Amino acid sequence: MANPRIPYRLSSQRKPLPPLNGARILVHLVVNVEHWQFDQPMPRTIITPPHGRETVPDVPNFSWADYGMRAGLPRILKLFSERGLPASTSFNAGVIDAYPQAAEAMLKAGWEFIGHGMHQKAMNHIEGGEEALIHGALDKIARFTGSRPRGWLSPGLRETLETPDLLRKSGVDYVCDWCVDDLPSWIATPHGPLLAMPYNLEINDSIIYAVEKHATGEMAKRLAHTLRLFEEEATENPRVLAIGLHPHLISVPHRFHELVQMVEMLQASSEVVFVTGSEICDWYTAAEPLRT
Repeated sequence: MANPRIPYRLSSQRKPLPPLNGARILVHLVVNVEHWQFDQPMPRTIITPPHGRETVPDVPNFSWADYGMRAGLPRILKLFSERGLPASTSFNAGVIDAYPQAAEAMLKAGWEFIGHGMHQKAMNHIEGGEEALIHGALDKIARFTGSRPRGWLSPGLRETLETPDLLRKSGVDYVCDWCVDDLPSWIATPHGPLLAMPYNLEINDSIIYAVEKHATGEMAKRLAHTLRLFEEEATENPRVLAIGLHPHLISVPHRFHELVQMVEMLQASSEVVFVTGSEICDWYTAAEPLRT
């Protein structure tokens, strides 16, 4: 197989699935809320150091992310609250200690918490091992929220060969790392089935603005084209439209209006319903359970 985890099939040959809450485009707003450690190299940078030599602490690049946690996240919380929109947060468990007011605000808003590691760093070469990291992050979130996360998104979407097996062993129901289709797919593991949840690398502010470095407006343009096509395709089968957001990118003052524009665009479509990851997971599991 080209993909050792998810058997290949043409999306056009998937069985018809029912609408969810009467709608056929399932919009999943995923806000990535991360702990960038001050005494570690930054996971991504906006400004290169003099002479190309990385420094720790990296004050300007740390401040870039820290601004999002202080000033950017409140804008997203306010917008989604005013519009009555459900959301998920892919959440570094270290945020609970580093940014306690942010964690409390998202909990109060009713966002779904998706595991996203302990801090914003890759899953491999973790002291104590990957399994301990997964358990530690999930346990810490569970103690804070009162319920264990059902979903997971690896930092940077980077996995090891064992990650899906370890996630399912830890009780995770779905993972957002495998961006292979516009509908969920099943991953078989020795510990039971794990759902590969659609996520988005193309309508994602980190890719568009931090990696590809496009001008403001590109994300809304891509969303408009995607929504138009999904409205056509959804007559045959529903589509999951996940939108990846980071407070230090989409919520800066010169760009926040674009998030407002995107929300209004989606709310104007009669085919759209806003849902959390768990709602998509339950809908798909009922409609197409994995047969072992």
